[in-house]
Amino acid sequence: MQITASTISLTVDDVVASQAFFTDHLGYQVAMAADGFASLTRDDALDIVLLARGTEVLPPEQRDQRASGLIVAFTVTGLAAEEERLRSEGVEITMPLREEEWGERLFQVTDPNGVVVQLVEWANADA
Repeated sequence: MQITASTISLTVDDVVASQAFFTDHLGYQVAMAADGFASLTRDDALDIVLLARGTEVLPPEQRDQRASGLIVAFTVTGLAAEEERLRSEGVEITMPLREEEWGERLFQVTDPNGVVVQLVEWANADA
């Protein structure tokens, strides 16, 4: 098997709100969109598909689920500057910047549908 792309599909109550969050604050672009659906892309990250909760394209047992209990994590450079930028754009930092004892620096934001996004940078990345 050869994987040619990576996509995460998130079921949310308000596709437009999550779409705006990811495009306005995290640099995603809309590849395709329709009522209850959006496909978002970035050249340097996994693609994100947003589906409206209850949509009939999902199997019946998945239709009423929401994206929860997961963290969409991106390893980035310039972590402190990203936190500052997001704060200046009015994005609530839902877990402040911190450094773990194993060298991971991270913070979290949460989109309007409760999707947790974690930005990570390794403290010793240059070592």
